[in-house]
Amino acid sequence: MGRVSSLELDPRTAARLKRDAAGLVCAVVQQHDTREVLMVAWMNDDALAQTLATGRATYWSRSRGQLWRKGDTSGHVQWVRKVSLDCDGDALLLEVEQVGAACHTGDRTCFDATTLPLTAPSA
Repeated sequence: MGRVSSLELDPRTAARLKRDAAGLVCAVVQQHDTREVLMVAWMNDDALAQTLATGRATYWSRSRGQLWRKGDTSGHVQWVRKVSLDCDGDALLLEVEQVGAACHTGDRTCFDATTLPLTAPSA
């Protein structure tokens, strides 16, 4: 994403977040109208501030160690409709309008590929 403008997260929002040891919060991403779960990503304070200020989903890449805005290289943009914080403050729910594939594999969602077999008895 290169150099991004400096935006600060609202201190009231920042105070509610419970970050992991790396300063990150899990973000579950869902298609706003169908409720389809698209992907899971990670956000730091900068990523959340960018997302809230621009309406474009921005995440922290743990592998690259930098911010990335969804769709800048692929064209598969996520327009953010709503961001919610869970009751414990350790997870975010982003409701988005997904343009194209959400998964880096080209699939609509990151959860299409494999269903694990359930061995527990039915309730």
